[in-house]
This record gives sequence, C-alpha cells and structure tokens, in this order.
Amino acid sequence: MSAWAAPGSTAVVAVRQKIQPGWHTYWRNPGDSGGPTTLDWTLPAGVVAGDIVWPLPERQRLQSLMNYGYSDAVFLPVPIEVPASTRPGQTLRLTAEALFMVCSDQMCVPDELTLSLDLKVQDGAAPLDPRYGTAIQAVVQAAPRPAGIQARVALADDRLSLTAGGGPLAGATPKWAYFFPFEGGVIDHAALQTGERGPQGVSLSIPAGRGLQAKGLAGPVGGVLATDLGAWEIVAEPGPALIGTSGQGTLGDGEAAGRAVSTGGAGFVQAALFALLGGLILNLMPCVFPILAMKAAALSRSAHHPGEARRDGLAFLAGVLATFLVLAGALLALRAGGQAIGWGFQLQSPAVTAALALLMLAVALNLSGVFHIGAGLQGAGSGPLARLPGAAGAFFTGVLAVVVAAPCTAPFMALALGAALVMPWPMALAVFLMLGLGLALPYVLISLSPRLLARLPRPGPWMETLRNLLAFPMYGAALWLAWVYGRQTADALALLFGAGLTLALALWLYGRSQAAPGRGRPAAVAAALSLIAALGLGVLAGRAAPASGQDDAAATHLASQPWSEQAVRAALAEGRPVLVNFTADWCVTCKINEGAALSSRRTAEAMARTNALYLVGDWTRRDDAITAELQRHGRSGVPLYLVYAPGRAEPRVLPQLLTEGVVVDALNDAAR
Repeated sequence: MSAWAAPGSTAVVAVRQKIQPGWHTYWRNPGDSGGPTTLDWTLPAGVVAGDIVWPLPERQRLQSLMNYGYSDAVFLPVPIEVPASTRPGQTLRLTAEALFMVCSDQMCVPDELTLSLDLKVQDGAAPLDPRYGTAIQAVVQAAPRPAGIQARVALADDRLSLTAGGGPLAGATPKWAYFFPFEGGVIDHAALQTGERGPQGVSLSIPAGRGLQAKGLAGPVGGVLATDLGAWEIVAEPGPALIGTSGQGTLGDGEAAGRAVSTGGAGFVQAALFALLGGLILNLMPCVFPILAMKAAALSRSAHHPGEARRDGLAFLAGVLATFLVLAGALLALRAGGQAIGWGFQLQSPAVTAALALLMLAVALNLSGVFHIGAGLQGAGSGPLARLPGAAGAFFTGVLAVVVAAPCTAPFMALALGAALVMPWPMALAVFLMLGLGLALPYVLISLSPRLLARLPRPGPWMETLRNLLAFPMYGAALWLAWVYGRQTADALALLFGAGLTLALALWLYGRSQAAPGRGRPAAVAAALSLIAALGLGVLAGRAAPASGQDDAAATHLASQPWSEQAVRAALAEGRPVLVNFTADWCVTCKINEGAALSSRRTAEAMARTNALYLVGDWTRRDDAITAELQRHGRSGVPLYLVYAPGRAEPRVLPQLLTEGVVVDALNDAAR
C-alpha cells in the first residue's frame, strides 16, 4: 500500500486478483462450494505476516447454492510487521505460495502461484504507492472489523436466532441485514434470512446449517453482520435475545441491493421506455377493459364537443398519474421500512379485496340503471365516481382504472418495475409515472385529436344500451374479486355476500327514492339503514381471519407441490427438470396463463414425458420467501415462470404471457 516500509512499522501488502468475467474467487467462508484463497509465506527473519484482511464478500447464488466471494477485481490486503532492527536501505524479499480456487458456473480450477515482492525499507512516513496504494487503502478502511456490537445467538427448531445491538446499530434504522458466518455449516447459506430492527439493534432468524443441526450450538458464533449502513465483525455468544433489537419493522436481506442493476442514465431510460410500452399493452389486458370501455363510451358522448373531450382526457390522465404516484409512493415507503412487498401488494389484503368487490358491484348496479349519480341517464358511459360533474368524473375514472389494473401485468412491465424498485426514489417514481402515461395515452391522444373525434358516432339511444351492456364485465369483476376473497379467508365469504346483498338493496332503495322526488323519503330511510348494515358486514368481512393456504397446491390444474428452494434442490439432485409458477389468485394474467398454457393436454404430456416437477409459489397472501425469490430474479410481482434444468446454473425465465408451445419447448430443452 505504501511506497516503502519504515523499521518497526506495519506495512500493508496486497494480493490483487483480476478475475475474468463469469469467474469468481472466494471469501474466508466460501459458502456452499469452493475454497478460500490461502497464502503460505516465506519471509526474512523477524518479519511476520498477519491474516488476510477480507473485504466484504458478494453473495453469489448458483441455482440452489449460495457462495460468498469476489468477481471482477479484488485486493486481499495482508499486514506485514517489519522488525525495528531492519536497516534503512535494506530490501525485504516477501514470497507467498498462493492457492486460489477460481470457479465459474460450470467448473472450478485450483490455481497455484508463487508471488514475490521486494519491500524497500526507509526511515520516515511513506507515501501511498502511486499505482495501487489508494485502492488498497480503501479496501482496508472499508473492511469489516469489530465495532463494539454485542451479539447473542440461540438455536431452536433448527433455526438460529441472532440478535445484535449497541455500537453503530444503536438508534440506526437499517433497511436490510445479512449475516456472513466465518465458518461453514453454521447456517443454511442459501436460505432466506428474515429479520427485524429495534431501537438498539437488529434480530435475524436464519435456518441452521447441517453442522449446527448435528452438533448443536456449543459456543460463540463469529461472522460479519452486513447492513446497508455498514458491515462489522461480531461474535455472538449463546444466550437470550438482546432487548431492543426488534419491534420497529421488518428487514430485507439486501440480496436485491447487490444485484447488478443499472441505475444510471441508460438504465433509467431503458426502464422508463419499458414502463411506457408496458402501460400501453396494459390497455389490452382483460382487467382494465371494462373501465376503458366505459371511458370510450364517455368519449363518444363528448366527441363532438372537442373542448369537453380535451378536458376529460387530461383529467383522466391526471387521475391515472396521481393514483400511480400514490401507489408507487406507498410501495416504496413500505419497502424502505423493511416490508417485503411488490406490485399489487394491496390485493394481498382481504379487506382491500372485499372493498373492491363491493365497489365493482356498485359500479355495475349504476351501469344497469338501478340508481344514478349526477347528470342522469344522459351521462352514459360513466360509473358512479365518473358521474361526478365534468373533469372530476374523468379524474376518478382514471383512479378507478389504475385500481382495477393492479392485478394485471403486461409484457415489459416486470423488467421496468423490477429495475425501478432498486433505483433512487425520484427515478423509481418517474418509471411508475411512465407506466401510467402508457395506460392513459390512447385515450388522451384520441381526446386531443379533433380529426379522430369526428370519426366517432354521434350520441344516441345506442349509448344507453352500451352502458347497460358494460355492466356485465363489472359484475364479473365483482364475482372474481369475491372468489379471490374466498381464497384469502377462512369461511368468511358469507359475510361478503351479505354485505353485497345489503349494498344492492340500499342502492335499489336509493334509486327508488330518486325516481319519486318528494315522495321517496321512506325509501331513502330504508336505503340508509341497508347501507349501514352493508358497511357493518363489510367491516366484519375485512377483518376475517386469513386462510391457511394448505390447499393451494391442490387447486392448480397440474399436479403440483408448494414451491420451496429445498424442493427445487431435491428435484434437481434426482435429475428432474422443475417448472416453477409464481402466481396469485388476484393476478388475472396468471389465471389466463394457467388456463391457456399450464392446464393443456400437451403441457401435461410434456411434464410426464420429461418427468418434470411442478412447483407453485402462491403469492395470493403475503409470503416473504416468495417476495425474496421474485426480487432475486429482478421482479416485483407475479407472474414469474422458471424452468430449472439439472446441471445448469440458472433457470430459464419464461415470458409473462405463456403459450403452450413455450412451456413444452422449455421442458423439452430442460430434459436434454
């Protein structure tokens, strides 16, 4: 690191590894495979070499394995004690027999080298070596070291509970934390580490490794605790959990933060363009069609009033963008607080699903003419919120379009949203806004184009018929959401049906009171009482206990098992391909794919012919392990389809819109 060494000082020398793309070397604990770099020194008399100062390693996931190591380039500094008896002007010959384990996804090569360095000895403070001194100094300064952190560890039910507090963790609010043990066999390296933060520190729950499971916890556990705020060496003594290390939110494991995602200008532009394209395609997805069809009808009504059409188009755009901004802000804030959630997270709540089902029912009843809000029958092509006067109605229709679009994904959306979630907040919000712009763009362009507006038919009786017809997709949406709610909860569907029935009665009575102005007071009172009953039942439905989820796998079309990393590893060890389907009941795209591509006869035959295992990761309810796996593949939501092949490092990621041929070809390729 320095240009020379002074007598009686400690010099720092370093082994520099320049690693070819696709290859890597290892940390002191290599993880599930490989081996650490070792140095066997031959030194002049009196000169003593210390241990390698290990930089914080990367997590290198290879299929079901997790290795700890380095790629691209790394310096491994070593302190060298120079005896005080060394004479200025002397040159010390330092020699090390180095053994590197260099691996790629396919093979490992032990590489032995004899390294030597002539270290000059001079009096006085030495400047940094002009070539590598600054880089080595940075590595030494950043390397994890003890920082006065207390730690405790306990083993129960094959899980290691690690708590750490004090020092730099006291009062800190890390977003993620991960523990690198110094020794192998202590933890399951590939398993998800879950944790919480508290006012004094953090707590982690980690599946124990085979060594610990076999021998038990017999002494302290040493390692590096890495967080987004820094990394420190800790030694956890066996004992009860430290106070103040939990209760202030969950922690991520930071694996997504280590992914090589470009957050620079090029990466941002790419994500924004993908988001715009994904938003445009989202208009073709079935979940948003009812809302957009309604707006198309409204556009027909105002087509021959260009000023009104232009105002409605811009208000619709504002509603879409504002809602995307709110949802994206909530998503980013919750993730920053350690919540493991992704796009569509709101539909993982039974309360939100129940509320949306009732809202869709109210929209459908309005379209059927059961009751009216605002301008009356002449306002065809608008729902109850959109029936608010002028631009307000168009704005709330934009809000409704985004809320309804949440269960849908479209091609290019996954890449864009996955990249956005690891970008700085302003860039991430901009990507979400581009998605909203894509969703609103067709309607806005038509509303701003007089030539296109002139081609639309003039208003007439056909609009009332169209409005009544568009009620049926909304009834379907309400039924679908009720079905999702039934899957999310345990025996609470009757409460939602009761809320829906009383809500329909309330709106019918309200419509009767509208039809008899001045004589409808009894009906209005009855409508209010029914609405109160509906709200009460709705609240009870929203507070229903979640279902256990044990029957989820049995509900899929193909014979399946619940997804887990262990299940993937076990099947690959038996030489079987694995098809993994990350899905959710509220994901319309998922259900279309499962109906069209994953339940066909040809797919079933391909599964049987290749002896493939079908695993389903159900994200209908919150599942942190699935969220982590989605993040590992750069996704923030479902669907995600993976095909693992025995002997291959990474799974093949299938497109979001599946076809039977895509699945069959992937299975055949995996079985070769």
